[in-house]
Amino acid sequence: MIKKPNFSSLKKGIILTSLSILLFSCGSRQDIVYFQDADMAAVSRPIENYNPIIKPDDALTITVSSLDLEGVRPFNLSAVSYADNQGAYGGVKLQSYLVDSNGNIDFPVLGKLKLAGLTRIQATAMIEDMLKEYLTDAIVIIRNVNFKVSVLGEVNRPGVYTIENDRITILEALAMAGDLTINAERHNVLVIREEGNKKTYNRVNLTSEQIFNSPLYYLTQNDVIYVTPNNSRIKGSTIGPSTGTTLTAISILITATALVFSITK
Repeated sequence: MIKKPNFSSLKKGIILTSLSILLFSCGSRQDIVYFQDADMAAVSRPIENYNPIIKPDDALTITVSSLDLEGVRPFNLSAVSYADNQGAYGGVKLQSYLVDSNGNIDFPVLGKLKLAGLTRIQATAMIEDMLKEYLTDAIVIIRNVNFKVSVLGEVNRPGVYTIENDRITILEALAMAGDLTINAERHNVLVIREEGNKKTYNRVNLTSEQIFNSPLYYLTQNDVIYVTPNNSRIKGSTIGPSTGTTLTAISILITATALVFSITK
């Protein structure tokens, strides 16, 4: 005599499997949404201007211009041609000054200048003032050409990003990296920063509007952003990347089996 299937057990299996899938894959609004405490009715407030500080190992282009074309020539480095990654001609670019470990550069005619610790605006004003001895209308433009940040962890395009100017926010850097993945822990983003001769480790919460008031909102040279994976990602990597698919397949198989038994009953 064939024993009748235990449909009660099958139903329990379906329910338990479905609950496992939901628990494995669900996330709450508090874990996902950015700036949750932002008051949509509040009047927008200005963001404080950010003036980055020149540091050792910064590569700076310094261009001096004036109506006196001959007089300005000794104060500018000549442009050089460069090759691309394949060795082909890539174009022409300005030579840069590398800020040494003592914070100095060697500037034509003016000699050794200590720029580390100054903002770009302060350094510009200092050089323009020194040039008054030689030029009456000198204009100085300083750019940092090796400003870069690294973005790691739960983002869509991790990597090192070179910034064309020296002003970038943490949100802009994450956008360049393709935004956070659904498995990112948005309230626990680590920013590693070089300050003097030491590294500092700070965490920011992207789910709060307080990020806009954080000293980490504007990034500095060589900052590293690490986006921590959430518990679902950690558990999934421990069990296996295809766990969710496997659970779904098991649920479908149990449901199909129950239907077959119910039809043949």
